[in-house]
Amino acid sequence: MTRTAALIGAPVETGASQAGCLMGPASLRTAGIAAAIEELGWQVTDLGDCRIAPQDPSAHANPAIHHLPETRAWIETLEARAFDAAQAYDLPIFMGGDHSMAAGTVPGFARHAATLGRPLFVLWLDAHPDLHTTETTLSGNLHGTPVAYYTGQGPFEGYPPLQAAVDPANICMMGIRSVDPAEHRLIAELGIDVHDMRAIDETGVLVPLRAFLDRVRAADGLLHLSFDVDFLDPSIAPAVGTTVPGGATFREAHLIMETLCDSGLVTSFELVELNPFLDERGRTAQLLCDLTGSLMGRRVLDRLTRSYG
Repeated sequence: MTRTAALIGAPVETGASQAGCLMGPASLRTAGIAAAIEELGWQVTDLGDCRIAPQDPSAHANPAIHHLPETRAWIETLEARAFDAAQAYDLPIFMGGDHSMAAGTVPGFARHAATLGRPLFVLWLDAHPDLHTTETTLSGNLHGTPVAYYTGQGPFEGYPPLQAAVDPANICMMGIRSVDPAEHRLIAELGIDVHDMRAIDETGVLVPLRAFLDRVRAADGLLHLSFDVDFLDPSIAPAVGTTVPGGATFREAHLIMETLCDSGLVTSFELVELNPFLDERGRTAQLLCDLTGSLMGRRVLDRLTRSYG
């Protein structure tokens, strides 16, 4: 039976400090993400880009914070779009956009899971845990806050009320290698399952991934995959404003996506922090399309060899 996928653009860059992420959805479309999915037998519908209205500025007790009204508007818009898309399609795919968008997408998918009486699990592939609150962020970049928000931490003055939270026990983070002290404390307090790059060096990606997937399966959960470009090593994925050396390799990333495909558990997916302004002849966007193909059924022997020379 043909499965359905929806592509939804989230051209968000107000959560970051560097312009360019708003071009992410267009870059993925240009790189051929729809065709890459369709050739694997999926029925793909491109729902276009989400939009927000212009927002009036507002102050916050933390003077570092910027674009708070825009962030709130994006959260409200994306929460509703994620909920609706999850009801209508087998696999909604959100194309970002900086990672503040997850403060909208993940609660929307959590609300959908709640209507089914099932828990939402989140696989967070990222160099950063994004566990700041509006009080603890020193940079004021709100792409560092979504996990704290959607797990119900706080306070989050200026954010919309959270409609459906994710249990921190249902989160698995992989690839983490840049953690601030406030985030470190919250990880320990919440008991989030975190596998930093040292752990991956020691065990490989399969041991923690399979253990997490077993938990999702045992709980009859829905699984959301949040894939940040900076999960990857910048030598293969330069198009991100938050590069951190020592990220996942090409094969580690494809192995994760292939294993997720084999599990059949992923019910929603987002690609975030792609900044085409920082790319090299589209190589990062093309890699993300290839990784999406691995998630959705392509195998190594089916993958075309790309030349960047």
